[in-house]
Amino acid sequence: MRRFVLWAVLGVVIAAPWYALRTGLLAIPDEWNPWAPLSLEQPLGWTTRFKLARVSRDDTMCLAVLERSGMRYEPVADREVAPGCGFDNAVRIRAIGSRDNPVAVEPFTLTCRSALSLALWERHIVQPAARAWFDAPVTRLEHFGSYACRNIYSRKEAPLSRHATADALDVAAFTLADGRRVRVDRDWRGHDAQALFLHDVHSGACRVFDSVLGPDYNAVHANHFHLDRGGFRVCR
Repeated sequence: MRRFVLWAVLGVVIAAPWYALRTGLLAIPDEWNPWAPLSLEQPLGWTTRFKLARVSRDDTMCLAVLERSGMRYEPVADREVAPGCGFDNAVRIRAIGSRDNPVAVEPFTLTCRSALSLALWERHIVQPAARAWFDAPVTRLEHFGSYACRNIYSRKEAPLSRHATADALDVAAFTLADGRRVRVDRDWRGHDAQALFLHDVHSGACRVFDSVLGPDYNAVHANHFHLDRGGFRVCR
């Protein structure tokens, strides 16, 4: 009986602050409150992944947050082309970044939840790293594609890739405002600014994406970063 009472008291002690935060009885800054709405402007912190997971489960909320990102896109109709292959609540992205500082891309399709992670990564990881290492912002992002109805590595016996649900993007290079171009395949190895920038944006992506794979993972990823949402957690 004593043990039961102890566990009951412990449960109340743990649950009470969460209940107070969720109901608004306890007021703390939004960036520290895991139940506060996700804001793309707030710095990344320990609550970011929790907020990102919550908004990713609500299609309407996800699109509402994305609308405030400044990203140029248009909604895409849901699609199913084969069992487990297709997407819903996706957008066709034509530029990332803010409206005042757009980052050019070849248009690609991503689910809203992956687009939110991309917006957070560009704003809080990529641009700060570019300014720190090069004193210039990124103005263009090059990629090898997002949506593709295929298995992992296109192997017949492999499970479906996250690309098959438009949850993944393969990033290959970055162009800076001063014209410099940083490529994953050429610049990953070494200790110069280009390599250090790439390692910063790769490790930083692990804070907002679920799976992040790069050249150190295997030869298939020697020329790009694979970034995805919705799969298992891995940062390699």
